[in-house]
Amino acid sequence: MTRQQKRSGAGGTPPRRRSPTLFVALAVVAGATLAGADPADAATWTGVAPGVTYRHYDLAGAAGTAHAHVLGVDLADPRVRLGLLYPGVVAARATVSSLAARQRAVAGVNGDFFDITETQHPGVAATGASVGPAVAGGMALKGAVPDAQRFGPAPPPGTDTRAVVGVGVDGRARLDSLTLDGSYAVAGRRVPLGGVNQYALPENSVGAYTSEWGGVSRRRATCGSDTARAAPCSTRTYEVTLRRGRVVSASVTPGSGAIAAGSTVLVGREAGAQRLKRLVTGQRVAVRYVLTSASRSVYRFAVGGFPILSGGRPLAGPDTSVSAVRTAVGVGDGGRRVFLFALDGAGPYRRGLTIAEVAAALRRLGATEGFSLDGGGSSTLVARPPGAAAGVTVRNHPSDGAERPVANGIGVFVG
Repeated sequence: MTRQQKRSGAGGTPPRRRSPTLFVALAVVAGATLAGADPADAATWTGVAPGVTYRHYDLAGAAGTAHAHVLGVDLADPRVRLGLLYPGVVAARATVSSLAARQRAVAGVNGDFFDITETQHPGVAATGASVGPAVAGGMALKGAVPDAQRFGPAPPPGTDTRAVVGVGVDGRARLDSLTLDGSYAVAGRRVPLGGVNQYALPENSVGAYTSEWGGVSRRRATCGSDTARAAPCSTRTYEVTLRRGRVVSASVTPGSGAIAAGSTVLVGREAGAQRLKRLVTGQRVAVRYVLTSASRSVYRFAVGGFPILSGGRPLAGPDTSVSAVRTAVGVGDGGRRVFLFALDGAGPYRRGLTIAEVAAALRRLGATEGFSLDGGGSSTLVARPPGAAAGVTVRNHPSDGAERPVANGIGVFVG
């Protein structure tokens, strides 16, 4: 299977992007073609930047009228690309507008579900880290948490936390699955890793944490179980710090604080903790990890969530009775067209849509594949005003009344 390269170097601020090309004209027939809409709807799309258009409109749902905000993105245009918006480390949150401004995106939406609360684990703070895998700039940031420890609505049967939407090195968007393939080696013997930069680890496993994790406590990684997110935190834990591939310190409890570039912290729970206790100061330990793709694709960018539309047909299984404010991604034209879709959270529209209704809305836009992202108070869509050289504004009304800080998002970049 194709392997996604591990993230190297320190965390911190994502690289700054070149200023996007100014685009003033309204999108007419070309905008309608991009969005898969009828030519008669051309006037409803306005230009954000070359290859990027925006539209908002009402649509009927089971719970009442909803209001959708949509970005149409033409990946066939060589000036246009998608990338991960994130705060520079995995365990942190920021608003979509601030992330877009910091990374010089012309538009974007919020991303994956994330660890937002830990009321079941007294004394343990929520990490803010996302559920699924994440790839930024072609490098793997993190793996997926165990299925039982996910946040968000139940996904369709047969899908799991490894599901992603992303853009490959071929420049095409697609839905896929990314699986962690990692290990640490001692004296030539390799031991599998159960996670990388994740807020939750499988029972009896060892996880690796790098500078991309951030400064938040790693204690949450040893809480919950393989069957219940609310299960108690493990009492059998151990942590080892490696610097330049050698053991420099150990602790019986997971620590906190930023991890220096070139260092790796191994966190073990249950049987994993017992294995780590065998390591001694000065011992050489080699850590490696990659994300393998089910489609054999190599990704420039990927973010987690779950699929809701495949081959132009809604996936069976998700709850079709619960309406809510939601964010989603549609992919059409063989991966050359992307629709970033977010519902409005203002009072008259706050009941939103069911997952099935979102899938149908994506299909009407021209998508054949659809993917659900985090919703509710997280749902945010930002875009540069027509004619503006820089800066984005929030186009929908977040249902919390203000932007919610989120773990990551999808940014649109031009230039």
